[in-house]
This record gives sequence, structure tokens and C-alpha cells, in this order.
Amino acid sequence: MNAYNLILSALKALRKNGFRTFLTMLGIIIGVAAVIVMQSIGAGTEKSVSERISTLGANMIMVVPAAVNTNGVRMSAGASLTLTYPDVTMIKHYSPSVKYLSPMIRSVASVVYQHNNWKTTLTGVAPEYLSIRDFNVAKGIPFTNDDVKKLNKVCLIGRTIQLNLFDTIGSINPIGKTININSVPFTVIGILEPKGQNAYGQDQDDLIIAPYSSVKERMTGSIYLTMIFASSKSADEINSAIDQISYAVRLNHRIPAEGTDDFTITTTAEIASTISGVAKTISVLLACVAAISLLIGGIGIMNIMFVSVTERTREIGTRLAIGATFIDVLMQFLLEAVVLSLAAGIIGIVLGIAISRLITILFQWETIISPTSIVISFLVCTFIGVFFGFYPARKAARLNPIEALRYE
Repeated sequence: MNAYNLILSALKALRKNGFRTFLTMLGIIIGVAAVIVMQSIGAGTEKSVSERISTLGANMIMVVPAAVNTNGVRMSAGASLTLTYPDVTMIKHYSPSVKYLSPMIRSVASVVYQHNNWKTTLTGVAPEYLSIRDFNVAKGIPFTNDDVKKLNKVCLIGRTIQLNLFDTIGSINPIGKTININSVPFTVIGILEPKGQNAYGQDQDDLIIAPYSSVKERMTGSIYLTMIFASSKSADEINSAIDQISYAVRLNHRIPAEGTDDFTITTTAEIASTISGVAKTISVLLACVAAISLLIGGIGIMNIMFVSVTERTREIGTRLAIGATFIDVLMQFLLEAVVLSLAAGIIGIVLGIAISRLITILFQWETIISPTSIVISFLVCTFIGVFFGFYPARKAARLNPIEALRYE
């Protein structure tokens, strides 16, 4: 029997019990669809995380106070006060791989403009902070080092501040207006371009940026910094910059060679790696669940093929009696299993793509369908058909023609 006749025979046999065939295919359909959907969600999540992390700034390095123990309670990183302005000076002197550098003082601020008020974050930094974080001024001008030296009370505001403090339709131009930050008047000189949420879900547009000297002398009065921001000259120099920053701060803090750092250095690359690792782990777990569905589907195919062999014992005996060979019968039943599996796989692929698109449309959750996942799903279906269909096909091919013809 040639391949064409074998395929026709397989399709005819499967069509004879259509509903049973569909139920057998269901496990494969669900498994393949689940694999594609989970992969597309995972890939979309990784892309979204990468894009959000990129808004933090390229080659960014953050120096924060280390975690400390207070009365037996371990506080989180940044809870202590160890960083000072001389640390910034030392980093400038000992870190040739650092391109931009900025101290930061951060505090919660109550902002008032006429009858409107808003609670937000006040960030005191150097002008270089805008370059480190990839902040662009959409309207107005940024403050300068001259503003830092003269302690000028000027500030830049984010889009969220503009909407909540001034108006929602943009009829009021905030540039040149005076706002009271914790009862201290500051002049708005610029509006930052919107950046949206970061990787942690925080609104990056809900902030006010001002010269760190003005915030320190006119508001907080603290000699300590919340953190220090820096960026390397290139991605290749980021490790060198980290080593140089660590050396400079340790030197200024007089930490001995065997001493423990009282600060922590992190980068956007580390943040991206951590979050992407979590996303990949979740994707793998979901893929494992989908793989279990494929396994169950394969067992279903084996079961239905055993039933088919039992039901068609006399047919098999007749074929063997009129000259069909072991290979002919083996290929007939094996091909039925493969066709069953591939048909289920194709339906599962179409269903998986449709569900992925639907998730994007209904939930605004980006999904990325990889051609690789489709090819792998197709190959897996072929393997399942061959693997789980071989034993029932072998059993059919090894039937004794005389006993098969006597079977009732």
C-alpha cells in the first residue's frame, strides 16, 4: 500500500468515529495552545520589563547605604545614613570610567499652587542626573551648575505634577509659575517628558527635580545623601566604573581591606537580570504545566489506538490474510496516530495564536508569538504521534491472521 492510500485509510478510520477522535485530540489541542500562549506571554513580559528598565537610564549605577542591624532588626538597604558629599568628590577624583555623576537627596513633599495641592517626591540632584536617567525637558529649560552654586530655587516637574497641580487640559503654562514645596517657593523652569511607570510599577512622572544644594540648604539641612547616581562612559566600562566607585567610597569612609562595605552598588543590568530571571522562571513553570497537557494528550492517543486495534481485529486479520505485510499494518496504524496528533497540533497552534492576540486586545498585555515555539510545537506533536502510536501499531501488526479472523 502506497503512502497516499495509507493517508486516505487513516483519515477514513479517524472520521468513522469523529466525536471520539475529537475528544482524543483535545488534550493535544489544549497542550499546544497553552505552550504557545505561555511562551508569548513570557516573551511579551520580558520585552515589557526590558523597556521599562531602559527608562531608568543606560549604564546607570546607584550607590546606596548598606543594610544595617538596629536593635537586632535588619533594616533594608538605604535605611541608614552613610553617604555624604565628600563621597561624590572622591568618586570624581578616582573614577575615570564614570561619565556622569550626581548626588541625590530625596524627600516627601507637599506642593501647593493657588488652591491646588499634591503630595509627591522631591528629588535634589545635579544637572547630570538628567543625562544619567535619560530625562528630557519637553518644555522650558533644565537647571544648570550655576543654579547649584547659587542655590537658586528652581525646579523641573513631571507630567503627573502638571496635571494635578495646574490643570488637566493644559490651558495653564506652568513655566515661570511659583509653587510652594513644603512652604518654600520654587519657580518652575521646565516640564519633563513623560516616562510612564518603571519596572516596579512606580509613576516616574510624579516627581519634582531641583538643585541638590537648594534642597539641602533651604529645606532638609542634612549632610547625608539618599544615594549617589552615576553612569559609565560605555557598557564595556561599567564594571571598571563600579570598582572605581567602590574604591573611592571605601577610601573616603576609611574602611580597612578586610572591612565590610557600608554601602551597596547596583546597576540597571542587575535589576534587569533579576526581574527577567523571575519572568523566565514563571514562563518555565507555566510551560511545564502545558507540557503535562501534551503528555496526557499523548496517553489519550495511545489509549484510543489500542481501542481501535481491538475494534478492528477482524479487519487487520483480513488484510494480513490477503497479503498485507507487517510493515503495511504497522504504518497504517502509526500513520493514524501521527495524523491524529498533527491535526490536533495544527488546531492547537491556531487556537494559541488566537488566544494570544485576544489577550493583547482585551487586557492590553503585550504578547510576542515566536515562530520557534510554533515549529517546536509542530515537531512535538509529530513525536507524540510516533511515540505513543508505535506500540499499538506494533501490536496490530503482530496479530496472528488466523486468530484475528476468528475474533468476535
